[in-house]
Parts: sequence; C-alpha cells; structure tokens
Amino acid sequence: MKKLITSAFAICCLIGMANAQGIVNNELKSLLQHSLTYFPKVKEVEQSVQLAEDKLKLTELNKYPDVTVDASYAYVQPKIEVPFGEKTFQFAPEHNVSAALNGTYTLFDFGRLKANIEKSKLELQTAHHVAAQLKNSLFTQVSQLYFQIVFAKKAIAIQNEVLALLNENKTVIDAQLKNGNAIQLDVLTIQSKIDNENNRKIDLETNLKKLLNLLNYATGVKDIKEGQLAITVKSYTLEEAMQIAINHNPSLAIAKDKFDIAKNDVAISKLGEKPYVGIKAAVGSRNGYLPSINDPRFNYNAGVGLSVPLFNGGKIKQMVKLQERAQALSETNIAVLIHDTEKDIQAALIDINSSENRIKNAATQIEQAALAQKLSVSKLKNGIATPLEITSANSDYQKALLNQLQYQYQLCNAQLELVKLTGVDIID
Repeated sequence: MKKLITSAFAICCLIGMANAQGIVNNELKSLLQHSLTYFPKVKEVEQSVQLAEDKLKLTELNKYPDVTVDASYAYVQPKIEVPFGEKTFQFAPEHNVSAALNGTYTLFDFGRLKANIEKSKLELQTAHHVAAQLKNSLFTQVSQLYFQIVFAKKAIAIQNEVLALLNENKTVIDAQLKNGNAIQLDVLTIQSKIDNENNRKIDLETNLKKLLNLLNYATGVKDIKEGQLAITVKSYTLEEAMQIAINHNPSLAIAKDKFDIAKNDVAISKLGEKPYVGIKAAVGSRNGYLPSINDPRFNYNAGVGLSVPLFNGGKIKQMVKLQERAQALSETNIAVLIHDTEKDIQAALIDINSSENRIKNAATQIEQAALAQKLSVSKLKNGIATPLEITSANSDYQKALLNQLQYQYQLCNAQLELVKLTGVDIID
C-alpha cells in the first residue's frame, strides 16, 4: 500500500504545468472570477487559511523563552521569632515584598517543537488545498449553470424558428381555406401544433428565468450575452488524465495531507516518552534576609531542570497505537480515492467520445430534416401536402436541432467533469 501511495504521488514531481490552457471563453471566465469575490463560502475558506497561518506562527513562537515580571506582597502573622536571653530574634518580616524578572527556556525537547511546527505546516497546506477544492467545485457548478443557460437560450431560439415556420405554414393553409383547397380541420391541426410549441417555449423561458436567478445568487451577474456552448479541453488518454489528477486534484491532495498529518501525529506521540531539559533563571529584589530582614536586597538564581517520564500506565503506547491506525486508515483512503477517480475519469472520457460521435451524426440528421421541411413547404404551397405532413416535417426538424443542442450540452458537461476530476484550473 505504501508503495502505491509513494509511486502515485511521486508523479507530481515529474509532471509540469503542461495542462495549463485556455479552457473557457472570456464571458464564462469573467463569471468565474465574479464568483470568487461574490460567493460567501469563498471568504469563509480564506479565513480558514488565515487561521492556519496564524496557528503556524503561534507554534513557531514556542522556540523563544518565556519571560515574566512578578511582584508580590504578603503580611505574615504570627511573627516568626525566637527568644534568646533578654532579646528576641525575628527570622522573617511581617511585611514580605518581592519583585523579580523570571525566564524559562527549553534546552532540549528531543524534536517536539520541530514536529509540531511540521504539523502546523501540513495543516496550513491542507487549508490551501481545501480552498483549491472549493474553487474547483464552485467553478464547475458555475460553468454547468452557464451552459444550462446557454442551452435554454438556444432551445428558445430553436422554438422561435419552428414557430416562425409553423405560422408561415398556417398563413398558407388559411389562404387555402379561403380558396376551398383546405378544410377547417387543417387550420385547427396547425394551430394546435403552434399552441403546443408556444407552451414548450413558455416552459423553456420559465426555466431560463430560474437559472438566471441562480446565476445572480452565485456570481452577482444577472444575464449572459455571448452564450457559447463549447469549451476547449485537450484530448487525454486515461493514463495521462490520471497523472494530471494525481498532480492537481485537490481532493487527492487533501487525502495525502491527512496521511502526512497522521504520520506526523505518530511521531509526536512517540516523543511523549522522551525527557525535557530546561533552564530557569530569575533576578530581582526581596526582603527577609538576615540580619536586616525588613530591608529589600538584590537576589538572583539560575538552574537546569530535567524531567524524565517513568510511568504513565501505558497511555503513550496506546496513543501511538491509535495514531498508527489513523495513519493506516488515511493511507487506505488515498488508495480508495485514486481508484474512484480512475473510474470517474474513464466514465467522463467515454461520455466525451460518445457525445462527439453523436454531434457528428446529428449534423447529417439536421441536413436531411431541413431538406424534408423545405420540400413539405413547397408541396404545401402547391396544394399537394397535408397538414399532418407539414407538422411531421417541422417536428423532425425541431427534434434534429434539439438533439444536436442536447449532445453539445452533454459534451460540455462531460468535459467539465473531466476538468474537475483532473483538477485543471479552468481560468488559467
């Protein structure tokens, strides 16, 4: 298992930034940049990164000594005195005063501070990876929303085109009805088709309004103008995509961070059996010194201390055991994530290939449906086509256009999924 993790993440050192590319159009890029400054969750994650940075600074400050200034006063009764003949000797003052500058410093902690600083650095790295994960997820969601809006707008445009053709056909049938070459049922049939398409258009427009509301919620932008249903993603093999994912996927990076932190925790726990060596010193003034016990006198002290743990009931060994199990669990989690990522990348590549082939096939279908529609319109004008034939031709043409649009939308979603899984930055 360790060899799997080591070999997998060693690829990070071998892969450069060859995956940096212009993936989305300028309009979508602008939306993504707006989302970074507008979406509240981004600020929360940025604060988490700042918190981790502050924690690292706090840990590093433990390498400096602790210096304090202490002052005290105490009134003591009964007096500490002993009679000696006719005189009485007082060994301690009633009014005890002292002031001192104290300092403590750890000389040897046998790696404790170094290990804790390393842990804080790993936690900071994890915070950065969590921020990258949010950015990756947010960009994917905003991009998906963008393409949903583009799809809805283009679908409405197709509806408008179909409605225009149907209304043109209805004008011809109305004229034929006046000339006696058509019956009222023909007019009702074409009108029914027009009403159905108008209802479909209303549904699309309603959905578009909801999508634009979500866009405003996520980015603060109320509408889009260009509306390109395409992104630029390099063609990858499964092996290439997996290598890039291991290098850039933030979820995998977070899993690796957790493994490193767990490994560091094991080392810290083992240090609990090591001793401490420290020094302590103080300089100041206090009273209580014979023979003039009430007069404050300058004093100082310095020394070295050693603390060696002898027995703690096995708590340290049990803690080490728990940390080692947590490390093994983190290691297994990495292997699971790599396995799942490989599966998801393979599925995305299959969807991309399938959608590209469908788009090619849809082009021929659109060409055939368009010719069939033109022929039916010509026949209608010459009085040799039925409303059913006209309706069928329009329906086939609309279906062909919508199918192509649907395949383009599915291709964009599959490509976005691949970008998300590989961790490639969309706007770099």
